[in-house]
Amino acid sequence: MTPIPVLCGVTASGKTALSLELATAFPLEVISADAMMVYQGMDIGTAKPSLEERLRVPHHGIDILAPNTDFSVAAWVAMAETAIADILSRGRIPFVVGGTGFYIRALTQGLPSTPISDPEAIAQLEVELKAQGLDALLAEIEAVSPEDASKMQRNPRRILRALEILRGTGKPPSSFAPMPAKYLFKKIALIPETSVLEERIALRTRWMLETGLLEEAAGLASVFVRQGRRATSFQAIGYKQALDHLFGTQDSMGQQVAISLKETERRINLATRQYAKRQGTWFKAEPNTTVFTQLTQVQTALQIAFESLVRKN
Repeated sequence: MTPIPVLCGVTASGKTALSLELATAFPLEVISADAMMVYQGMDIGTAKPSLEERLRVPHHGIDILAPNTDFSVAAWVAMAETAIADILSRGRIPFVVGGTGFYIRALTQGLPSTPISDPEAIAQLEVELKAQGLDALLAEIEAVSPEDASKMQRNPRRILRALEILRGTGKPPSSFAPMPAKYLFKKIALIPETSVLEERIALRTRWMLETGLLEEAAGLASVFVRQGRRATSFQAIGYKQALDHLFGTQDSMGQQVAISLKETERRINLATRQYAKRQGTWFKAEPNTTVFTQLTQVQTALQIAFESLVRKN
């Protein structure tokens, strides 16, 4: 079986632009491995390829859900595998592109064999989260498995799911062996040097603010709430910062504080840099992954992979 190319890596590194460029030379269809691009209406803040670009190069896994809908790793893998089968059946090349590490690991190494989630158990854990705070729940996981706790990256949804598994089975998620992956993959990660990446992040943040991020966030403000809690989509960087600027936020004393546009830009840049650092750590440790710092290196490696696929097809 010929490996399917995967381009992973940190946010703002140039993955989307490179995939579009490569599609001019090869019969590619992109499968987005981005947990936030699945949501409709979140275009500027997630830096989605434009509608014109998606019409020119077929994309899968973009704009498939309303922003107040949750989406699991298992559901994404099922979508991706269906798309891969369809693309291959038409003699074209599936190309997985994105920066959501959990998605890529589950697709390329197999889904974990953990029990199916129970909505009632998660609802109870959400009550505990509100009453006790994130650190208390994370500490419970860390006491049993520091490895699992570090993988959570302080993501509330992941912490609740891990705790559900731990309490329900007595075992942490990492103790469940993954099921076999359906396809073989060739993973290439793009992690630019820090100075280069920070400049790219700053430029993208400025572009987002100049092209309508504030208006987009305002339009989504009510949609981000799901059953009395913030939807998963609200974790996308940029939206909370934009809403804090538009409607103000509260300080530690409970006083309403206005946030300037300049401060909003700084906060988005900082949050993006922090996220990119976590992604870089993840992908550097991702098994069977070749890491490059230069965009030209990635382009050359992918061209070789695609040429091999074209010859075999």
